[in-house]
Amino acid sequence: MAAEPDLFSARLALRWLILGEARAHPARFLGTVIAIAVGVALGFAVHLVNGSALASFDGAMRSVNGAADLSVRAASPLGFDENLYAKVIAAEGVADASPVVSLEARAGGAAFTLLGLDVIRAAAVTPSLVGQRTSGADTGSAGLFDGSALFLSRAALEATGAEIGADLPVSARGRTATLRIAGVLAGVPAGEAIGVMDIAAAQWRFDRLGRLDRLDLKLSDAAAARAALAPLLPAEASLASTETAAAQGSALSRAYRVNLDMLALVALITGGFLVFSAQSLSVARRLRAFALVRTLGLPRRGIVAVVALEGLVIGIAGALAGLAAGYGMAVLALKFFGGDLGAGYFRGGDVAVVFQPGAAALFGALGVAAALLGSVLPALAASKAAPAAALKNSGDMLDPRQPVPWKPAVLLMAAGGLASLSPPIGNLPILGFAGMALILAGGVAGVPWLARKLLGPLARREGGGVALPLAVRHVHGAPGSAATALCGIVASTALMIAMATMVTSFRGAVDEWLVDVLSADVYLRAESGEGFGPDAQARLTAVPGAAAIAFSRQIPLTLAPDRPPVTLIARPVDPAALVLIAGAEAPAAAAPASGEPTPVYVSEPAARLYDWQPGDVIALPLGAGEEFRVAGVWRDYARQQGAIVIDEADYQRLTGDTARGEAAVTLAPGADAGATGQALLAALPEDVRPGVSLAEPATLRRFALDLFDKSFAVTYVLEAVAILVGLAGVAATMSSQTLARVREFGMLRHLGLGKRQIMAMLGIEGALLGAVGGLAGTGLGLVLSQVLIHVINPQSFNWTMTTRLPLGTILAVVAALVLAAAGTAILAGRRANAMSAVLAVREDW
Repeated sequence: MAAEPDLFSARLALRWLILGEARAHPARFLGTVIAIAVGVALGFAVHLVNGSALASFDGAMRSVNGAADLSVRAASPLGFDENLYAKVIAAEGVADASPVVSLEARAGGAAFTLLGLDVIRAAAVTPSLVGQRTSGADTGSAGLFDGSALFLSRAALEATGAEIGADLPVSARGRTATLRIAGVLAGVPAGEAIGVMDIAAAQWRFDRLGRLDRLDLKLSDAAAARAALAPLLPAEASLASTETAAAQGSALSRAYRVNLDMLALVALITGGFLVFSAQSLSVARRLRAFALVRTLGLPRRGIVAVVALEGLVIGIAGALAGLAAGYGMAVLALKFFGGDLGAGYFRGGDVAVVFQPGAAALFGALGVAAALLGSVLPALAASKAAPAAALKNSGDMLDPRQPVPWKPAVLLMAAGGLASLSPPIGNLPILGFAGMALILAGGVAGVPWLARKLLGPLARREGGGVALPLAVRHVHGAPGSAATALCGIVASTALMIAMATMVTSFRGAVDEWLVDVLSADVYLRAESGEGFGPDAQARLTAVPGAAAIAFSRQIPLTLAPDRPPVTLIARPVDPAALVLIAGAEAPAAAAPASGEPTPVYVSEPAARLYDWQPGDVIALPLGAGEEFRVAGVWRDYARQQGAIVIDEADYQRLTGDTARGEAAVTLAPGADAGATGQALLAALPEDVRPGVSLAEPATLRRFALDLFDKSFAVTYVLEAVAILVGLAGVAATMSSQTLARVREFGMLRHLGLGKRQIMAMLGIEGALLGAVGGLAGTGLGLVLSQVLIHVINPQSFNWTMTTRLPLGTILAVVAALVLAAAGTAILAGRRANAMSAVLAVREDW
């Protein structure tokens, strides 16, 4: 018989407490579901975009590499000596080897990768790269061994707009050759733009005689091959595989992807706080109902179970809606932003959404967990209330004279500070993000103490009419209620201010750096790989109006097969123009003394990634056994994976490369930049001129800042969503709190207060809550911004900066919070005051 009351109580709780609450307050239920859905959708969408981009990049690498067992790859676009081929193919464990020349080519306005192959060798090692001659097509004498034959993948064929059998002018390395399309590459996956021609013809037509870019290997014994090949390889080549190429692409964007994932979870965290706020008010409103069912036999844990079930329903509904919305957002993001979300890590190719069941399950579970946690915490507090006291409706038992606990907040923030000082894990700031989470939790926990301290002077002040003292004493006397109302907005405001401060600091640092490095009057850049040869350089130098021209060359230099290449910059070295952070101030010697290492300057990211310090002697894949000394570390915000500056004379001595890709022109006094720029273009050889761009420093600076804003566009969107969710939380919370105080307003009206005075009191309460939330969020956000600027950013992107405050953003956010809270309280108060004063207090009769 004892089980019957429990069963009756449980059914009553489920039907009355849950369904009745949902019917009575559908907006609250829908708002919490939307908050969870937004967080899940953003996180899932960002993860889908990142995963799809990496899958596309991995597919492209496998297509270009032809799935060889192993490859010998050049460390730079300069390639390596083709005589290495004979040594490699004779090495133990190597069954066969296919030499490859790899070029970035253009034809018909489309870009594609052009591979020069030995067809016989490639058929045994990488058969997917061997073209198929199309039967019935008029290809003339073009065939597999014809030097003019070109085989294109279907994507490249469509991009060029040509047909099989047609002649197609192909440009690469500053040279153009007319090739005939002989067939298609059937083994290349759809979407990959690749062309294949005979290797000897590629070397001859595009000035690569004696040089190779890759050796694709077929192995009979992988372990033996690796051991035998290691001592054979020169500094300019290294062993690599498809897996290391994929790891290289993943490492290039990993920090950006992880940071976006963390930012996407900001909205989910804010949604969890909103659930906590809404459920806390819902539990407080139903405290007497919970006490009633407790007296009917429902155990204490039943109260927790009831509210947890509500949270579970909210979480499941929000997670399902969020996953569906996230998939749609990923499709739109790939269409408008691309696979790198505007950051510029991947080039070309359409990226299709790749659904990830594991990620869907993870983000769905996170959404459910956030809703459950936000529901269980207030339920646990409610379950501890004595049923008798709750049935008497004794109200809030908080004594305003009791001190508000502050130690938990300090402990959480101290733990967060210690975590943020920890080194990265796997080159990622995992503990930095954990520290931010702890600091955020500590800041939210400290809101009641802050509210009590900020409002203390006002609460002790006498006078000021009726509305102001009542509003101040209500917020001051129940800071826990204020914290419940503000937890969501404090969290979202803090994270928004932190991100805004970091972005403002970063953008300001980049702007100042651009002013320092763009010191010339006019810049010319050759888009082709060949660039400005000695003849073009001489012609440019002779142009009237050009007082001096500094030529430079930039090439990617692979230091480790599984890491993205650093950028090697060959230019006249001027340490003052490099914005040195550390190292010698004297110019590097163009020709070091015999036996002395060649001096180089490394960028701050390169120094962090490879643990280089001024004075270190390092090895670079240049020259034969050459050593290099780090002469200094310079600030560079353009190349996240690092850059190395070497004097152009040293570069030419080590590589023999006389081409240059950029020219920084200093004008003679009185010379016009526009006219001189056009004269410079006119002086170039006709075959070089079409691929050269001309720009002035202001244009380059504006272009660079536009790229910066584009790369942070998604960050701005995530910030806006987080603050909108927080503002929605304030609106919902203020509305719920105001409507729950109907009897209080009725009693005040019995005591003589008019409706306008009550409305004024509510407006002041809302403004006070908004001000406290704005100040708490701003202070907490500034603390979090220091973790972002001095921990997350250096550990993620390897560069440092000084703090710049976005004062306009901070003032606008605080003003918006005050207005939103006050306005919502007044609007909700109009509804609450519409009831008769007698009916409002009828339960007290």
